[in-house]
Amino acid sequence: MKKTVITILISIALGLVAGWFFFRPAKEGGATAERKILYYRDPMNPERTSPTPMKSSDGMDFVPVYAEAEKEANNSSEKKILYYKDPMHPWLTSPKPGKAPDCGMDMVPVYENEAETMTGNAIKIDPTVVQNTGVKTEEVQKRKMRKVIRTVGKIEVDETKLYSINTKIMGWVEKLYVNVTGQPVKKGQPLLELYSPELVSTQEEYLLALRYQKATSGSEVQEAVAGSASLVESARRRLELWDITDAQIAELEQTGKLRRTLTFYSPADGIVMEKMIVQGDAVMPGMKLFQIADLSTIWVIADIYEYELPWVKLGQPAEMELAYVPGKVFNGKVTYLYPMLSMETRTAKVRLEFANPGSAIELRPEMFATVRAVSDLGEPVIAVPEQAIIPAGPRRVAIVALSAGYFEPRDVKVGRTAEGYLEILEGLKEGEQLVISSQFLIDSASNLRSAIGAMAGMSHGGMQMTPKGEREKGREGEGEQSEEHKGHQMPSKEHKGHQMQDSSSVPDHSSHDMGKIQTTDAKKYTCEMHPEVIMDAPGDCPKCGMKLVEMQ
Repeated sequence: MKKTVITILISIALGLVAGWFFFRPAKEGGATAERKILYYRDPMNPERTSPTPMKSSDGMDFVPVYAEAEKEANNSSEKKILYYKDPMHPWLTSPKPGKAPDCGMDMVPVYENEAETMTGNAIKIDPTVVQNTGVKTEEVQKRKMRKVIRTVGKIEVDETKLYSINTKIMGWVEKLYVNVTGQPVKKGQPLLELYSPELVSTQEEYLLALRYQKATSGSEVQEAVAGSASLVESARRRLELWDITDAQIAELEQTGKLRRTLTFYSPADGIVMEKMIVQGDAVMPGMKLFQIADLSTIWVIADIYEYELPWVKLGQPAEMELAYVPGKVFNGKVTYLYPMLSMETRTAKVRLEFANPGSAIELRPEMFATVRAVSDLGEPVIAVPEQAIIPAGPRRVAIVALSAGYFEPRDVKVGRTAEGYLEILEGLKEGEQLVISSQFLIDSASNLRSAIGAMAGMSHGGMQMTPKGEREKGREGEGEQSEEHKGHQMPSKEHKGHQMQDSSSVPDHSSHDMGKIQTTDAKKYTCEMHPEVIMDAPGDCPKCGMKLVEMQ
């Protein structure tokens, strides 16, 4: 029994060893068969291929290309190539494969699903860069804009409530009832009595005319009755023209006593602003005796800057504060905008009206006051923070955040400014995301892209520097490109008749540095119509199609 067990174990071990020995070459051969070498290619110049192992011009061995790699390459080749770009300088692009002018590296293809799609002049920024630069956005929305204009004004007398007291006859000041400047007076209060000989003679004429009218009232002679009435009317008119009141004329008719003096009364409640006479003075017709100002309402003349004038409207409310009455606010309104602008200060005068009630006068002429005028646009309008708009000469630029990390610089038309917000008339829509922080960095990137785009028409040895917004030209030439570079495509799996590609078929751009030509002994060819086009080999101009000529 023991021998039987030992025999079985030895048989199993021999079977395992034999199985490993026989099946190991088959597996390796299978692996070799699965990794079938299709061809060999230059590691430094992948366009150069060979069906057999060989060395490149710099002594490096060609590397094998297996079926799996070819399959992956075929899958990649199914993707549509839009253009080629410099791996070290992505903004340098070309519609054809070649070498980068600065570093000599191969231009790498950019496929359709890998390319940065552009929306107008939008640019894409890496999310990490966005986060590191502190880019902040805010939704564009409508706001009810409110503007508070703060300025300084001076209190002045209401010109519509100024009264001047003068006389129409010659005389002498018999008595002064108001003898102090600044004295408050009431309407109807006597101011002075004036003695005038002309006034006395006119009163006598009026009394004589009344007596004559009474004597002729019963006469049958109509001419006499009419004449007496005319004399009475003429004398009365003279008294009225000399500011004799109806009450004084009635008193003269009733009493028949002459008045030596004429009394002048105040026409309104107010303050005596000016007193031109003293007792005993002789006055002449038209001479100014008193000036009285009604201070129940006052004016405030304020200066408004030119850019604030669109916010000032007639009738809008205003507030005023005085230094000597701290905390008290007076309410008024705008009553007039003066048409002229000050050349020195570039401000316009605005008149505001405030009430000054009560016996204790608080608002005094020639006082300075702080004025606030509140205005709003009424209906809500699209308004954004003022710092979000970039001034660019005559233009105003806003940066709009799009989806997928894209940002679009956009020209906007602005309106009025109020409380840190700027009215947008054109260029932005409600609901869009507006960049309100670090927008200058994005605008600089956009300007750089535009500057590169301006050089898109320049061609240097077959190399074109084109912005991504003009890649459609490269897309249109893809059909011809595919035909032209068939020799550069990976060979098929059958690899029938595969030939090693000549390196001269690939354009060499290493002798060009962004349009600067390095001096070499090789011949150069250029276009007579486009001297900036310089090629290493004869051919046609990529711009106009003319034959290239040798450079002297």
